[in-house]
Amino acid sequence: MAGRQSSHRPLIAGLTLAVLLLHWLALAWLERPWIEPSVLRALTSPMFTRTLTPSVAAAAPKPASARKARPARPAPATPSEASPIEPLAPLPAEAAIAAAPEPEAVLEEAALAAPTTPPQADAAPADNWPADTRLSYQARGVFRGPLWGDAQVQWQREGERYQVQLKVSFGWMARLSMTSQGRVTPTQLLPETFEEETTTARRHLEFTPQEIVLMNGSRLPRPEGVQDSASQFVALAQRFASAATPMAVGQSVQFWLARPGGADVWTYDVVEMETLATPHLGALQTFHLKPRPLANPRGPITAEMWFAPALQYLPVRIKVTLNDEAWVDLLVDKIEQSAAPGPSAKSPP
Repeated sequence: MAGRQSSHRPLIAGLTLAVLLLHWLALAWLERPWIEPSVLRALTSPMFTRTLTPSVAAAAPKPASARKARPARPAPATPSEASPIEPLAPLPAEAAIAAAPEPEAVLEEAALAAPTTPPQADAAPADNWPADTRLSYQARGVFRGPLWGDAQVQWQREGERYQVQLKVSFGWMARLSMTSQGRVTPTQLLPETFEEETTTARRHLEFTPQEIVLMNGSRLPRPEGVQDSASQFVALAQRFASAATPMAVGQSVQFWLARPGGADVWTYDVVEMETLATPHLGALQTFHLKPRPLANPRGPITAEMWFAPALQYLPVRIKVTLNDEAWVDLLVDKIEQSAAPGPSAKSPP
């Protein structure tokens, strides 16, 4: 009798697991109709025709000069101190690095001031934005147990329009996407819409020429150079690749980052040159950027990034830490690009 009961235990355990899984799928399906509709504008999927490989010429960046490090610039006040905003809970995969240009000789003190006029297209003739690009990552992490999955960061451009999208998936256990859309000028991205989506929720953020409209309807003055959690990946890579922001150990970068629950100034220090071993692109020399603690953090999340000069200064590793027992680490696996640069396409009116 005891042996017969023992033989039935795996069957009972399997049936129990199947019932729980069906309940979870049913609840997820029932929740979908109540998710807020998307505010994004559909763009044509880009065609990638080549795989990016490390450039020998850029593989060995020059070491930092021996100049004395400048004292850190005090962070400006948040956009609206008069009307405090109740922050929304941050998401686990919020890779919130943000940086503003800090020139070689002097600091541009006005870079973080909220503009009194709408942002205008830059007059500079140079346009150093990359062709349509997709970075594929291997993802691993820990959150109530080990996690394995994949992730992508995709940049595409149609004339003066752009889209940056981050997708992270750990199978049926968890997924996250963040999308930024807006205008592109020769030297900067001007976000207009940001949206993030998980399995059961969708949140968004709107940018007008002079304001940031948060998820709860509150409005903040729009700081110059503000980015969102998706656009900042490409904005940083372009600044580093075009030398608008010098890359050297001991330097720091800073700018406003807007999220559905508010906006903050983030400062990242270039702490070291580090060689990363990647699965298919070999050993890559990278600049390792680490964030300074926020004065008034909206949560415990911190993010580190590694940019590779040999790969157009693209972010080849991203690590997001929630606490000592929860983190997500993305390591580049493949980089694809289109043959022609994005501005060749004309965006519809």
